[in-house]
Amino acid sequence: MLAILAAVAIVVTFGVWVVWAGPGQTDHGLDTDDIGYQVLSDHATVVRSQVSVDPGTRAECAVQVLDKSYTIVGWKVIDLPAVEQRSRTVSTEVRTTTRGVTGLIHDCWVP
Repeated sequence: MLAILAAVAIVVTFGVWVVWAGPGQTDHGLDTDDIGYQVLSDHATVVRSQVSVDPGTRAECAVQVLDKSYTIVGWKVIDLPAVEQRSRTVSTEVRTTTRGVTGLIHDCWVP
C-alpha cells in the first residue's frame, strides 16, 4: 500500500511539473548580451546591452550596477516594447547610491 501511495505521489508531482514547465512554456527566443557600461558619476551609470527576442514580443529587463565588492548599488526595470527586429541595442541610465564599477542586465522576461 505504501509503495502505491509513493508511486501516485511521484506521478502527481511529475504531472504538476509538466504543466508548469511543459511544452506550453516558451522563452520567446529571449537572449541578452552585455556590451558595456560607462560610469558617469558617483550616482549614475549607463549600461549598454543587446537584447534579442522573437519579433512582435514585448519584454522587460532588470538592469543592475555593482560596486567593487559586487554589491548592487543601482537597479532599474526597463520595458522593451514589441518591435519587428529580433535584436536591439539598449542603453539604460541607472541611478546609483554609490559609485558603480560595472553594469549589466540581471535578467529579462516576457510579461
